[in-house]
Amino acid sequence: MLRRTFLTTVAALMLATPALAADPLRIGVEGAYAPFSYKEADGTLAGFDIDIAKGLCKQMQRECVLVEQEWDGMIPALKARKFDAIVASMSITEERKRQIDFSDKYYQTPARLVARKDAGFAGTPDGLAGKRIGVQRGATHQCYAEKTFPKAEIVLYATQEEVFRDLVLGRIDAELSDSLISQESFLSKPDGADFAFLGGDHLDVECYGEGVGIAVRKGDDQLREALNKAIAAIRENGTYKEINDKYFPFDIYGGRPASN
Repeated sequence: MLRRTFLTTVAALMLATPALAADPLRIGVEGAYAPFSYKEADGTLAGFDIDIAKGLCKQMQRECVLVEQEWDGMIPALKARKFDAIVASMSITEERKRQIDFSDKYYQTPARLVARKDAGFAGTPDGLAGKRIGVQRGATHQCYAEKTFPKAEIVLYATQEEVFRDLVLGRIDAELSDSLISQESFLSKPDGADFAFLGGDHLDVECYGEGVGIAVRKGDDQLREALNKAIAAIRENGTYKEINDKYFPFDIYGGRPASN
C-alpha cells in the first residue's frame, strides 16, 4: 500500500511538472509609450517592449499574457501579484531596487530636454528658472528634473503622450524624456515640427540607473535568472536585432539616436 501510494505521488508530480513549466507568464505593460509600447487602431498592443516580451517568452518556452497597467501603478501591481514581471522601459535604479529586483538591462538611451526651436532660453538650471517642465509622473525623469532644475516648476503627467500634447499647446515650456522617445514619437512627427532638443544628453546614475531592465518581485531569483538567460539568448540568436531593426535604425542596447 505504501509503495503504491509513493508511486502514485511520483506519477502525479511528473505529470504536474510540464504543466507548471507551461504556466503563462503574466507581463505588465503600459501601452502608452510609443514606440516602445502603444496601441494599434484596433486596440492591439504593439511596440519594442511588447515584441521583446513576446520574444523572451518564446525563448523561455512560456506563454505570454500581457496585462495593461498605468505607469504609476506598475510596481504596486507587481508586488500585489497582478502580474509576474514588468516589461515597460523601466530604468534600473537604486530606489526601485529597494522594492523590486531587476534582470540585466535590455536597452539604454539618454534623456534630453525638448522645447520650441525659438524658445529663447538655455537647457540649464538657470535657463529654466521659472519655466514649466513637463515629465511623466513616477518616471526617472521626475527624479532628475526635481534634482537638476530646482528653480523650475515640474509639471507631472500620467502618460508621455499627455506631456507632448501640453508642450504643443504651450501649457509647458519644455519637457524631459528619453531622447529616443522624443525623436521617434514627437520630433519626427508633424506636431513636433516647431520643436527641437534643448541642450545635450542627461545621464545621471542616481536617477536614471544603469539601463532599462525587466522588473520582478523581490526574491524571485528563478524568474530573474531565466530572463537574464533569455535576454542573452535573443541577443545572440538574432531575435533582438530583428525586433530592434523593426523600430530603430541603430542598436539601442547601448546606443543613442543617430541624430545626436
